[in-house]
Amino acid sequence: MIMSDKLQIKTCPTCSSDQIRRVVRDIIRKYKGQTYTVPKVEFYDCPNCSEKVYDREAMLKIEAHSPAYHKAEALIEA
Repeated sequence: MIMSDKLQIKTCPTCSSDQIRRVVRDIIRKYKGQTYTVPKVEFYDCPNCSEKVYDREAMLKIEAHSPAYHKAEALIEA
């Protein structure tokens, strides 16, 4: 049997609901008034308390689209 590297959550870490589900959605965020979209992010979403749980892969995808992260990278390289 091959184990998946994907995060597997059966209950919400915030409210303990068993209704938490893995979803794939575009995420729209704002940084200093600038709106940006991260397409097709896979994460867990709890309909009971609105908790969202992102695995490492999702966080890397969000960082890759975030203007805040790009600004931090530019400062480090300077």
